[in-house]
Amino acid sequence: MADLKSKFLKVYSVLKSELLEDPAFDFTNDSRQWVERMLDYNVPGGKLNRGLSVIDSYQLLQQGRELTEDEIFLASALGWCIEWLQAFFLVLDDIMDGSHTRRGQPCWFRLPKVGMIAVNDGVVLRNHIPRILRKYFREKPYYVDLLDLFNEVEFQTASGQMIDLITTIEGEKDLSKYSLSIHRRIVQYKTAYYSFYLSVACALLMSGEELEKHIDVKNILVEMGIYFQVQDDYLDCFGDPETIGKIGTDIEDFKCSWLVVKALELCNEEQKKVLHENYGKPDPENVATVKALYKELDIEGVFADYESKSYKKLTSWIEGHPSKAVQSVLKSFLGKIYKRQK
Repeated sequence: MADLKSKFLKVYSVLKSELLEDPAFDFTNDSRQWVERMLDYNVPGGKLNRGLSVIDSYQLLQQGRELTEDEIFLASALGWCIEWLQAFFLVLDDIMDGSHTRRGQPCWFRLPKVGMIAVNDGVVLRNHIPRILRKYFREKPYYVDLLDLFNEVEFQTASGQMIDLITTIEGEKDLSKYSLSIHRRIVQYKTAYYSFYLSVACALLMSGEELEKHIDVKNILVEMGIYFQVQDDYLDCFGDPETIGKIGTDIEDFKCSWLVVKALELCNEEQKKVLHENYGKPDPENVATVKALYKELDIEGVFADYESKSYKKLTSWIEGHPSKAVQSVLKSFLGKIYKRQK
């Protein structure tokens, strides 16, 4: 795996060098340095799970056949397109949320010389994706399908972000708007398509498959993405900050979290009043009151029950899939996230 990651990172350097020499734009030294610094700051800094999953999935779809260097490069290039897409979303998300840190460093727009130039940088990141696809996949029979896939997933993610933003409008803090179905819609569109489905869809296209024939795979991966986000919501409140690498702020931020939605379902009128009075307030005392209520309602037990039921349901769906190769891809994804602590 470490070997695969170092190969993957080498492909980043190749793609970056080529983008900085793109013949469609006449770079000056200043503009080239700006883009290089912006890319290095925003693209390769995460866990790279989404990108690496393209290579993993493609390898599993080949059922043990050793990949050629060319195949590894192409799968890596698609993986990096997903990481570029993620960087584009995060740069703009951080501005919208007024965030301060991302991946343990200040958000890009918080850097002294960057500010609102970050909005245009986000647009540049987004536009690098078709440049990469054009260079390496233009002659492939699945080129148009790749373009379609990235465009559709970007549209779904932006639409999910919109539902999230309009459901949590500042100054309209109304918990009664929150429900399990709203939570599910936000997560499905904002996270599941680009974080789970996109990597596998890229690997399927590279393998010569038609995505229309794999709607069941999409549905399973979307369910997995929802389960992953519920875990995230749980870890935000109950996870160890040392392990997850951040201090959760969903309660203070009035997030439409699975925990608060479940709490609203389970609590009596008195407890509901406590939630309404304390949720979304920055004071540590209010946060502690919400956490105490979660304990009282045994939200941890409710989550453990949800986790085991989700695992059983996903496993039975996966095992019902006719292709053993596709099963192995889906099982690999589920294995990576089941009972994760970070």
